[in-house]
Amino acid sequence: MASGSHPILNMTVQRLGLGLLSLAIVSAIIFTAVSFLPGDFATAILGRSATPETVAAFQQKLGLDKPWPQRYVDWLGGALVGDFGDSFSSRLVSTVIGPRLANTLALAATTAVIAVPLAVFLGIVCARYRNKPVDRFLSSATLASISLPEFFIAYVLMLVLATKLHIFPSLSSIRPGMGLGEHLYRMALPIMTLLFVTLAHMMRNTRAALIGVMSRPYIEMARLKGEPEMRIVLRHALPNAIGPIASVIAINLAYLIAGVVVVEVVFVYPGIGQTMVDAVRNRDVPVVQACALIFSAAYIVLNLIADIISIVSNPRLLHPR
Repeated sequence: MASGSHPILNMTVQRLGLGLLSLAIVSAIIFTAVSFLPGDFATAILGRSATPETVAAFQQKLGLDKPWPQRYVDWLGGALVGDFGDSFSSRLVSTVIGPRLANTLALAATTAVIAVPLAVFLGIVCARYRNKPVDRFLSSATLASISLPEFFIAYVLMLVLATKLHIFPSLSSIRPGMGLGEHLYRMALPIMTLLFVTLAHMMRNTRAALIGVMSRPYIEMARLKGEPEMRIVLRHALPNAIGPIASVIAINLAYLIAGVVVVEVVFVYPGIGQTMVDAVRNRDVPVVQACALIFSAAYIVLNLIADIISIVSNPRLLHPR
């Protein structure tokens, strides 16, 4: 058993190293791209009437007069230990994005708690009643949901549930000290919007994974033994489809963290996506860089987890043809 575990461990270490390399490359791209944002923070703060000497002094105070490589190394070194420096508004970047990151994680976690079991359940139903009316209805509905952009779904929900029916608030204003019930009530529309997108992907992939497994010989043997179809799905097919299902779930969880920017902006939800948009508008470069790096790290880590789950559940991936 010990010898058999070495290939998986080696592959995991390789994928981890690849993830760290990807994150390093992404960090350089982020720093470079943000450095070329139009406008200048010093000029924006001091005004166009500021003299060149005043602007130069302000840039020196912020460290913007240093060469690009030096600024990148300083920023990356601090980011490795969780220190993103000071924002241009004279506050620690961690202080600016910390509470907002907690709000985004709360939104993503609540959506995941609802979406994951519901997607697996609906995928099982579709696989069990393949090509039946319920399968066709759910498959068509999820395909339509995938085809619509998040902002369109968000505005339709806002129009119907907030403006017309007055069931939920149109803006998700969250305040410190707010009770859990009130918090969830104001998060309802962003959660529904994210559910429409992630639920569709996870359900369709769960269905496909189960249908692929149910064509195997041992499933036919179980049918010949007279076992009920739902028992076959739950006892024989689902455990063997966990790998691809878990992989898809991990990728969609990465989307929940990194893809909430549009949803947060539409509903003015005080998350890290909204913070990043505000920072771009204000040309607060350190905050933009920190938010982008957090998004990238979350996406890379969760994709790495999905990769490892696929390898562990299917060791044949360790031996490419």
